[in-house]
Amino acid sequence: MSTFIHLQTISDLFRFFHLEQAIQHPLVAVVDFSQVNESITEDTMISPDFYGLIFKNYNRNNIKYGRKIIDFQDGSLICVAPNQILEMDNEIEVSSNMMGWGLFFHPDFIRATSLNNKLKDYSFFSYDIQEALHLSEKEKQILYDCVLKIESELKENIDIHSQDIIISTIELLLNYCSRFYGRQFITRKNSNNSIVTQVEKILSDYFSEKNIQEKGLPTVKYLAEQVYLSPGYLSDLLKKETGKNAQDHIHFYLIDEAKNILLNTNKSVSEIAYSLGFEYPQYFNKLFKQRTGKTPLEFRNLN
Repeated sequence: MSTFIHLQTISDLFRFFHLEQAIQHPLVAVVDFSQVNESITEDTMISPDFYGLIFKNYNRNNIKYGRKIIDFQDGSLICVAPNQILEMDNEIEVSSNMMGWGLFFHPDFIRATSLNNKLKDYSFFSYDIQEALHLSEKEKQILYDCVLKIESELKENIDIHSQDIIISTIELLLNYCSRFYGRQFITRKNSNNSIVTQVEKILSDYFSEKNIQEKGLPTVKYLAEQVYLSPGYLSDLLKKETGKNAQDHIHFYLIDEAKNILLNTNKSVSEIAYSLGFEYPQYFNKLFKQRTGKTPLEFRNLN
């Protein structure tokens, strides 16, 4: 039977890891995993109410995220948003041979800051575990330097500047993560090209097989599931490789199909809109004009 653990606060996190050190701040913490001496049993699921950046070197596969196993053998970074679930797979003994660090911060820590508004731009918080960031030695050190700076601030007497310095360092670390993910997309170009090809075939088949009336328009989530990626990672990968995100790719095939129907049938624009899965024809008209510069009727009459 699975054990579900809900971590609401940083204090809950410290109790979960049986950390003896004093909590330096109620809303942000740096954890040295070599100091953790907790045994976590199989099928333990953990859901935090705070953000976490976790870097660990494990000696075997033992963490699932989105029910997918991550191998920390070479050292990888995962970024967890509030309410996401980490699942511990197989019994593990957390001891000093498991090196790494974790940076955890509660949304309330950044709520009244500019970083709060920018967090949605860090799309890697929505990636699945198999899309972890695999770091070079230089990149590991850069991130670790940021973590050490935050830890140093937490150990100082908290003053009016502490929060600003910690938040700016968290933002710097997140910006480095964005840069390193950009590098990862480039270095995995062959694999990414294969995914782009798969996406194109999936969409081509979907529209050619007339699935729309039965299943509705394909969604980004549907597309991501077909290639075993998260929606956020797939969109970022496609944007990097093609300049268009996943929704743009769906719209390309949708508009292409609409053009075929406009030029090869006498169906009204409303009939075409309904056949393409639009509940309201005006939405179809708006999208068509956004993508082509013409209304559906203008396109039909000019061709």
